[in-house]
Amino acid sequence: MASVLIVGGGVIGLSIAYECRSRGFEVTVIESRECGGQASGAAAGMLAPYSEITEDPDDFFMLCQKSLELYPDWVNKVMQFSDETFEYSRNGSLYAIYHEADLLSIESKQRWQREYGIESFILTGDEAREREPLLSEDTYAALWCPEESHIYAPGYVAALIDACRNSGVNILEHAGEADLVSGNDRQVKTDKGIFEGDHIVLATGAWSRNWERELKCSIPVFPIRGQICAYKGPELRHIVFTSQGYLVGKDNGTLIAGASEDIAGFDTSVTSHGINRLESWSKHVLPDLKSERPFHKWAGLRPATQDGFPLIGKMTQKPSVFIAAGHYRNGILLSPVTAKIIANEIEQLPQEVPIESFRPERFQLV
Repeated sequence: MASVLIVGGGVIGLSIAYECRSRGFEVTVIESRECGGQASGAAAGMLAPYSEITEDPDDFFMLCQKSLELYPDWVNKVMQFSDETFEYSRNGSLYAIYHEADLLSIESKQRWQREYGIESFILTGDEAREREPLLSEDTYAALWCPEESHIYAPGYVAALIDACRNSGVNILEHAGEADLVSGNDRQVKTDKGIFEGDHIVLATGAWSRNWERELKCSIPVFPIRGQICAYKGPELRHIVFTSQGYLVGKDNGTLIAGASEDIAGFDTSVTSHGINRLESWSKHVLPDLKSERPFHKWAGLRPATQDGFPLIGKMTQKPSVFIAAGHYRNGILLSPVTAKIIANEIEQLPQEVPIESFRPERFQLV
């Protein structure tokens, strides 16, 4: 039985581990700290590529669309081996606008989305408030996308960990920083010893630049701090987007507002400036929040690449090594399709979506 060694226990690494194990591989996950402790657990869990991708479609859009299509079966697959349950809400989204001048932008978006079979509807302000009564009277119109959904990210990560362990994946946490063993592309050295695999997958998120020296390749992945806050209610029927951010209600009674982004290195502290921006914006969108204050505030690091596309695939100069990183704000959404792509690459099977744009060696050599 061939073995797969995965460095990184975030949602991407765990999804690859579960997919590879389901295909019969012997799988080990090595995590420097705790699984899901970085960007994965801090995410709002939105599965909303149609609202978040505003420009014309490209390979990245097709990647996101494919992953959204995979999600219902993927959730069932994870649940089969997990004793944990998690919220998966397929309640659609509303992209609200506040001025007539912005109507052209959602009409244009709807036009090109229809070419890809995406169902969406432009609603007047009154129609939008009928669907989502909490919206401000200032709402001029909204684009309604019934197919978009969201999950509770901490629950999803917990279920993935459980599914991996129950299916036979070996998970090693608190292993410290990992390095490829010099002269051997099938071995990884950690504080807990040296581990070997027929295939090595590097899924280390915002820390992926640490592999540049060993791989002799530029890996331009940078941490972007995303700050989020949560209120106690009120209940939303849909995900609500505007040009300034998003609001999403969870089954546990919380309403999440996000996200305020800035460049702060690997600092995950919360700033008053970032949270104040979220408060001001969210209270304009939902007037019922005017008397509310967030009860929880947090930040996570989002791994952004130089060109905005993730790195997914095999290293041509080191064919036993694969990279899956740089998913920025879409790690939760792209976890099923990334897992499938890496597993197909390992098995040398055809891909269902174009992946050339995501090849990890597309940047200039160091």
